[in-house]
Amino acid sequence: MRADMARAAELGADMVECRLDYLPHPVSQADLRKLLANPPLDVIVTDRPRREGGRYDGDEPQRLATLREAAEFAPSAIDVEIDTPRDEWPDGAVILSHHDFAGLPADLDAIVTRLEASDAAVNKVAFAAENPADALRALDVVRACRKPTIALAMGEAGIASRILAGKFGAYGTFASLHPGAQSAPGQPTIAELKDLYRWDSIGPATKVFGVIGCPVAHSMSPAIHNAAFTAARVDGVYVPLRIEPGEANFDRFMDAVLARDWLGWRGLSVTIPHKENALAYVGADNCDPLAGRIGAINTITIGPDGTLRGDNTDYAAAIDALCNAMGIAREALAGRSVAVLGAGGAARAIVAALAHYGAETTIFNRTVKRGERLAGQFGCRAVGLGELARLDAEIVINCTPIGMHPKVDASPLAAIGPSTKVVFDTIYNPIETKLLRQARDAGLIGVSGLEMFVNQAVAQFEMWNSVPAPRETMREVVLARLSEGR
Repeated sequence: MRADMARAAELGADMVECRLDYLPHPVSQADLRKLLANPPLDVIVTDRPRREGGRYDGDEPQRLATLREAAEFAPSAIDVEIDTPRDEWPDGAVILSHHDFAGLPADLDAIVTRLEASDAAVNKVAFAAENPADALRALDVVRACRKPTIALAMGEAGIASRILAGKFGAYGTFASLHPGAQSAPGQPTIAELKDLYRWDSIGPATKVFGVIGCPVAHSMSPAIHNAAFTAARVDGVYVPLRIEPGEANFDRFMDAVLARDWLGWRGLSVTIPHKENALAYVGADNCDPLAGRIGAINTITIGPDGTLRGDNTDYAAAIDALCNAMGIAREALAGRSVAVLGAGGAARAIVAALAHYGAETTIFNRTVKRGERLAGQFGCRAVGLGELARLDAEIVINCTPIGMHPKVDASPLAAIGPSTKVVFDTIYNPIETKLLRQARDAGLIGVSGLEMFVNQAVAQFEMWNSVPAPRETMREVVLARLSEGR
């Protein structure tokens, strides 16, 4: 523990929590002295019982006696659970805490009122989150309390409460020294909190953005956008938002955001499985016309007055990646023959854009009926994958997952036909797929999904911030993350 204290100080922590419940009891006075005398940074002492999510399951009087002995070393604060009788508290500053690992307490307001009414120095409440809307309830608590307060929504869905705590004047937030060392679910590492989420730069005026998806932990978007904020000197922070599938779950979060104009929330990226839910919530009349035809959006812009704007940057990102590689304007796609492999969400956005610019498109899909439904909406044709051997198109666009990491030795095409001049693979991990190697070996123009991925992030950044995006910074972040295998 003492070594970890020193490490925490090196990494930039302001304070450490010493969890005595991780130690064998009784804890001797000599061990408490080794641990707490002359610490390298401020210390909170906690001896958490199992009833509140800790490890101590022994005699309660012994636990409280240990806390009173620890108080003799004058730590910055001692954490005491809300059900501990007042006359059993140790001397010194007390953090009075309540933990609920089952979910958002129905009586949260009553719990907070009780904490506020006590003579403890600091309030603390932590509860499990099932939706990022619960994270906003934690921020409500921080804003409502007169005393210094820690309020956290635990779990992946609650991480925004940890990242945004400082924006609203919380007493503090918790981080772990390294992955796997979390003392509660959803706790970021100190490196993530300070470097990825830029904790030290977050203040009352910081604008808030995020990515909605399920799953979302793998998303590179927080790294891309937070690095872009630094490079462009924009006062913003971008957080991950895990929202379980279902329109009701999506709507619950959006309603919670719009009910709190004090959040300063200005933009959202939307990924699987909520792009259609996002369009329904924002309304087609508030979206760009082609997004309405596609039936999905991936970008929401929130005005200072709460007005919503929806866009689909996927199709523009893909078309621009293709046209830039070919050295042509979008309008020059008219009349060109294009083969699109797949009929999923990415294919839908690309087919809609190709149709808009007049390309002659054929969809190749394993399930022919699904391909035909997509083709019927955009005036093109569809065939089965069995027709790939007779593929005859100037441009081939792969929208299937074939060749994606970790199955990097797969390709949707056994060979590339003689009429093909351009091959675009929407996969960005790996950057050069087997399909793109085939194109390179044949001397064709190859377009990586990396360019599409960066383009859509650049478009979102510029929509939200009205300043040029630091494209190269954003591209470098993606490349670095891919090289790290993240």
